[in-house]
Amino acid sequence: MHPFPFCCVSPVIIEETEIMPVCPQTSCLLPAVNDEESRSNDASNNPIRPGTFPPPPPPPPPPLPNCSKLNNIVVGGGVAGILQKWVNYGKGWRSRWFVLHDGVLSYYKIHGPHKISVSRETEKGIRVIGEDSLKLIRKPKNQGVEANRRRRPLGEVHLKVSSIRESRSDDKRFSIFTGTKRLHLRAESREDRAAWIEALQAAKDLFPHISINDLTSPVENITVSTEKLRCRLLEEGLSEAAIQESEQIMMAEFSALQNQLNVLQRKQFLLVETLRQLETEKFDLETKVVDESQHRSKQASSSKFRNGKYSEGSVTDSDDDNERQDGPEEESDEDDSTYFDTREFLSSNSLRRTDSGHRRSSVDSDDGLALVNSRNGVDVDMQMVGFNYPYVQRRKSLPEPKEKEKGVSLWSMIKDNIGKDLTKVCLPVYFNEPLSSLQKCFEDLEYSYLLDRAYEWGKRGNSLMRILNVAAFAMSGYASTDGRNCKPFNPLLGETYEADYPDKGVRFISEKVSHHPMIVACHCEGRGWKFWGDSNLKSKFWGRSIQLDPVGVLTLEFDDGEVFQWSKVTTSIYNLILGKLYCDHYGTMRIQGNQEYSCKLKFKEQSIIDRNPHQVQGLVQNRTGNTVSTLFGKWDESLFYINSDVASKSKGDDPSSEPVLLWERSKPPKDPTRYNLTRFAINLNELTPGLKEKLPPTDSRLRPDQRHLENGEYDLANAEKLRLEQRQRQARKLQERGWQPQWFHKEKGNDTYQYIGGYWETREQSKWDSCPDIFGQINSEIVLD
Repeated sequence: MHPFPFCCVSPVIIEETEIMPVCPQTSCLLPAVNDEESRSNDASNNPIRPGTFPPPPPPPPPPLPNCSKLNNIVVGGGVAGILQKWVNYGKGWRSRWFVLHDGVLSYYKIHGPHKISVSRETEKGIRVIGEDSLKLIRKPKNQGVEANRRRRPLGEVHLKVSSIRESRSDDKRFSIFTGTKRLHLRAESREDRAAWIEALQAAKDLFPHISINDLTSPVENITVSTEKLRCRLLEEGLSEAAIQESEQIMMAEFSALQNQLNVLQRKQFLLVETLRQLETEKFDLETKVVDESQHRSKQASSSKFRNGKYSEGSVTDSDDDNERQDGPEEESDEDDSTYFDTREFLSSNSLRRTDSGHRRSSVDSDDGLALVNSRNGVDVDMQMVGFNYPYVQRRKSLPEPKEKEKGVSLWSMIKDNIGKDLTKVCLPVYFNEPLSSLQKCFEDLEYSYLLDRAYEWGKRGNSLMRILNVAAFAMSGYASTDGRNCKPFNPLLGETYEADYPDKGVRFISEKVSHHPMIVACHCEGRGWKFWGDSNLKSKFWGRSIQLDPVGVLTLEFDDGEVFQWSKVTTSIYNLILGKLYCDHYGTMRIQGNQEYSCKLKFKEQSIIDRNPHQVQGLVQNRTGNTVSTLFGKWDESLFYINSDVASKSKGDDPSSEPVLLWERSKPPKDPTRYNLTRFAINLNELTPGLKEKLPPTDSRLRPDQRHLENGEYDLANAEKLRLEQRQRQARKLQERGWQPQWFHKEKGNDTYQYIGGYWETREQSKWDSCPDIFGQINSEIVLD
């Protein structure tokens, strides 16, 4: 983060204030007292009597950290300004007036009937951040009733128990986690965010972290002298035996007092830890108890019909942050949206299933038979949609490796490539899986039966069920990424991949159409629908993680003219050096339709302490913006929907509001590989009998380094990969000479690629004369002088 000093923050006119002392024990402000007056008061109130000793002077207070910053934040009166706070999907980002004072961050409304008055007088002595904040203060206001109104904060955050985190995807956003909720905030500019984070961190430093050893260590032994007591007793003429007895009594009392202090210190530590744990679990426990008690009292007679429960108040990033709803605001007339913690939904075994969760194609099942199950009165005809295709026998595992895999030095690879574009980094095959990026595109169509059902629902006039199945399809493409930590092969310029799957009713073609930037285009045809798009990944290598930002639009068109478009969300791979390697997807996916409905899916970003990761929540809205359906689930498990706006209806009033299973992930293969390929992915590089003769010389299945890696021939795979990458260096020169893709063309004006047709007709005739042998030896005509 670029440092931003407090001297650059635009201040309000502040009167001179005297620097007041700070208590070293509590970090509280103490009143300033004149030294001479203090000494005279001490002398008058505590006169020194004859025969007594004056008390020793108090030790000087220890220096506080970051004194220059603390003076501005604590002594100077605090920091304030406008920040955008994320409320929920219904309200989005809302402006709030934030005030940081004495280690507590409070926020208030500045719009609507419950707004507060902000002026030079009310904010006297504070330091204001942001131009919008200064304009708000300088704006003339009616100081009548509003000035006398008590300022009630909507919420407060105690920085002592909170953590501050910057957003990696937006240089204006940051978040504060309190242990029970997370506040997502957005500043006006990058500089304002830096100023706020510096102020918050400086205020947090007022409460230095005390280690457990310091809290639990016993109090040091206190040296107690009885010399003064002995002298006083001798003056009174007591005997030596009486003096010794008095000394023993005093020492015993001091020893007992020291033991009690040690016990109290241990109890204090246990109490602090207990309170911290209770604060974290409070919300979940209260919600669970209330829901269970209401469920027993109200639903005792009909519990067999309603066994599924859900929690409205789960502590997730999509919550309303428990913000009080004091009344409507001027800038929005939308109701608050309710979001869920999917743990309780997914743990319920009574959830209704639609036509998606019980049958699997021949690719998924163990015995090669499609499984059919009818439950809850679901339309049997709709159950068969997407599965009434001929069965095709496919392999269920990869070939046994012929060599023992050799490890590589990960650190030696990382330290030389920090900050570079990942697509330009030459890595050994140890980091690859035996699939190319072209084949990964087709892997997103593993659950293409959802599109078949979407088409069928549209034919029956149910547009809502159509977009629900489209949303499930858009999310299902991420299910195969769980545990997939290896990089796919970067295809060569002009490389293609075809997939003719009669058992799924689809035909797919993809081609690498550009080398710099690296763009892959694809086109797929199914029963009553077409799907196409082009993808360009912008990757950043941060040393410990990789961030992949997709660029491009995916388009789905049905034969009746309805079109949906969406873009993928951000993907990051973490713990490249230490810890367990894992990937996460986060961001908002907006599925735009050209007719009645549109959908928004929110992929929640996984945090370090998150016990329920991979959550996805979404809304389906009609043309007027009203929510007609709610979706929730996990991108690596399942997706549910409720055909209602859950926020506007109470739970359990309508049986139709029960969550219904829309999509469920296929079960993993019996014999998992090191690459954690799914059952569907295992078949993508398979060369079935008679297929090789039909493929063009540019197909990914014929790529030698990828084939050697699949067979476990690692030395040959590395040698071939190096040879092909040397050949690939000539691709830019070919592209600059005017090279054009074979099966796609670039649209004018929008930089997207469209399928021009002719591939399957050429395949039937086996006329691949126009396709070069891109995997062969380097052509001398390509090499330039």
